[in-house]
Amino acid sequence: MKDKSKKPAADKPTWTFLSNHGHVLLCLAKDPEVRLREIAILVGITERAVHRIVQELEESAYIKKSRIGRRNRYSVNSNKPLRHPIEAHHSIKALLEIIKKQS
Repeated sequence: MKDKSKKPAADKPTWTFLSNHGHVLLCLAKDPEVRLREIAILVGITERAVHRIVQELEESAYIKKSRIGRRNRYSVNSNKPLRHPIEAHHSIKALLEIIKKQS
């Protein structure tokens, strides 16, 4: 059983504006040959969760996976719209451009 009396670390936020799917997508866009283990560490979720998210993104045609030797390479379909009705009039490309400007 988890100890609910523990407070989150001061440097670790308790919530974020983007979902884990968004974070994984940004990692794949930034480094198409990144390993899922590395994404898990960056996003702060399990490798299993990253694998599930990558599978969902691929099934929804937001990313395409290709095998190069023993590694995977991911390409992001930046023309796809964001999924929530509030932002569906924007594409993945718009999100990537906003984040890229800040990097």
